[in-house]
Amino acid sequence: MRRDGTRRGRARHNLAARIGVWSTHHRRTAVLGWLLFVVLAAGIGGATGMVEMSDAENGAGDSARAEQILQDAGLAKPAGELVMVSAPAAGDWEAAAAALTDAVRDTGVVQHLAAPLPSEDGKDALITFAMRGDARTAPDRVQPVLDAVAAVAKAHPDVEIHQFGEASAGKWLGDLLADDFRRAEFTAVPLALGILLVAFGAVVAALLPVGLALTACLAAFGLLSLASHQLHLFQTTYSVMFLMGFAVGVDYCLFYLRRERDERAAGRDAETALRIAAATSGRAVLVSGLTVMVAMGGMFLSGLLLFKGFALATIIVVFIAMLGSVTVLPALLSWLGDRVDAGRIPLLNRRARRTSPGSAHTAQAGGRIVARVLGPVLARPRLFAVAATVLLLGLAAPALGMKTETLGLEKQFGSDSQLSVAHRTITESFPGGPAPALVVVEASDITAPDVGKALAGFDNVTVHRDRNIAEIEVPLPDGTTGLTELREQRLPAAFDGTRAQVYVTGETASSVDFNDQLRRGIVPVFAFITAVTFLLMLFCFRSYVIAVTSIALNLLSVAASYGVMTAVFQHGWGASLIGSEGVGAIEAWMPLFVLVVLFGLSMDYHVFVVSRIREARGAGLDNRAAIETGIRRTAGAVTGAAAIMVAVLAVFGTLSMQDMQQMGVGLAVAVLLDATVVRMVLLPSVMLLLGERNWRTPRGLSRLPSLEGDEPDRRAEATPVTEKV
Repeated sequence: MRRDGTRRGRARHNLAARIGVWSTHHRRTAVLGWLLFVVLAAGIGGATGMVEMSDAENGAGDSARAEQILQDAGLAKPAGELVMVSAPAAGDWEAAAAALTDAVRDTGVVQHLAAPLPSEDGKDALITFAMRGDARTAPDRVQPVLDAVAAVAKAHPDVEIHQFGEASAGKWLGDLLADDFRRAEFTAVPLALGILLVAFGAVVAALLPVGLALTACLAAFGLLSLASHQLHLFQTTYSVMFLMGFAVGVDYCLFYLRRERDERAAGRDAETALRIAAATSGRAVLVSGLTVMVAMGGMFLSGLLLFKGFALATIIVVFIAMLGSVTVLPALLSWLGDRVDAGRIPLLNRRARRTSPGSAHTAQAGGRIVARVLGPVLARPRLFAVAATVLLLGLAAPALGMKTETLGLEKQFGSDSQLSVAHRTITESFPGGPAPALVVVEASDITAPDVGKALAGFDNVTVHRDRNIAEIEVPLPDGTTGLTELREQRLPAAFDGTRAQVYVTGETASSVDFNDQLRRGIVPVFAFITAVTFLLMLFCFRSYVIAVTSIALNLLSVAASYGVMTAVFQHGWGASLIGSEGVGAIEAWMPLFVLVVLFGLSMDYHVFVVSRIREARGAGLDNRAAIETGIRRTAGAVTGAAAIMVAVLAVFGTLSMQDMQQMGVGLAVAVLLDATVVRMVLLPSVMLLLGERNWRTPRGLSRLPSLEGDEPDRRAEATPVTEKV
């Protein structure tokens, strides 16, 4: 490489180009190999099934240790159920309660059925029982109980009956998740297809990215099911994987296909156009996919199995989507040739007229809207950089008051849902009933006098002498405050001086411990992903300025997303517009998940845009012209990719569960801001202000082998001008 940016002799192809060339020359092998891989992965995964994590595996701290003690001792808590009968006057519930007790007992699937417990005013009665067998499978066996309760309610219209419990809620949740997932799938796919039809104006070109993304998700589902036998998964992991896999898979194919069509429109022959698309967009896909996978790997440092499952799922689906984009897609494009434009749609197909390579038309292609935005930005970069930063920081402001908690089922489905109404009604009449604390006491001799004396100070104590374990149920009418008092005052006062180990679990304790672990885990995760992002950008673009800029822009997008989530879902501002409501908190795992995912996803656009800017800079254009050319050339692809990503994510924002809504809206807003404010305004203005400092290469990196290789008929479009520091 000479100092003026031109090549000496024939350049080597980069890895993406070599893969693309191989696929086009062995397209039958590439396509059939892909189909065989998808069928085998899906078949094997479907046969093995998915293994979900237990409560102990999903927890942290003392609550997880308590759950593990019970699990190891074979004392795992059965799925508890609460049924409350309410009458207009005191005692009028007795007939209905007696009938309900008999009906529930007659199902033969319950245990520990207690006599009705009246409320203080005598108008309500609470009936408690537990499901027989494993709590994890209780939702599959609770239907007879639900039918029995419904029959009694129908026979006694003069009273109200509310049911809430682990099994009934799990049954309702499982059915709802299945419906939601089907709705998301059947909504997201047509939306993406519609956007691609508008972008390409041809049926075949639109079907290619959707088909590859769906097959990638199908293969990933199978591999994840197989992996779940070693790393147990949370029940929503499949939804998260589909969300990520489908959006990323379509985006990767769109970038690749759009570049190939641009080169054909510029007058290239089919083989050259595919080779250039592989060397440029293919390389960007590899870099972006690698960045996403490495960033998601940071979640393994969180110390929580939930995030390890999310990380594994995302890494698998992104790798498969990336693999399909750089192998199967070029093979299919080589086979289809001009037939990729088959099924042209009138008024939508606006294929660019053929021009000579490097013509003014090709260089300036970008659209009127981009030109109208980009012109003023490049004319007054300082003003627009400040304005965009202020806008993003303004959106981020509500995040300063963000509160996180593990949202219970009663908050997941809205205040008017049957589940939430039942929980709220039972809690009002019997405070602490639905979510009592469970104290687990383990001792070398649970019958020792000092331990027995400590246990005597509590009600609802169950002693397992043969296992030297005791369980104590303690109502928590004051929630977190009551838990703190229990852990820091009552239990130490009772058990100090004994040899017993005391741990507290339950819904409230688990939420508190989970949050505490998240606060400890977010620091190493954040340090990991920022360091890895910096190193990847430094190595790929050979510019520490671009690497630092990448991290800064990502953080602004993440902060804005946090602010919007807090405003909508914690405070309820505008929540009704999307059919949701404020619940006073953000799901505990959401901030860390959004941080990691956005650091990965934003690389899609960043790598794609900066790569084109760098190509133009390497072709000899000055910094301003390179920025303008690169952004205009990528505007169509970035707009289409962002529209698809936002549409898919927004679908998840319309689902029933609060955490899915938060994830969908938070990520959709961040991607929208990233593709518009960040990529079209902030990035060009900042790069223009930095000038030639964007392209300075550290001395150490100048000796490393290049990750890119130029095409012999392109004049160093993908090669930067290297300056010594």
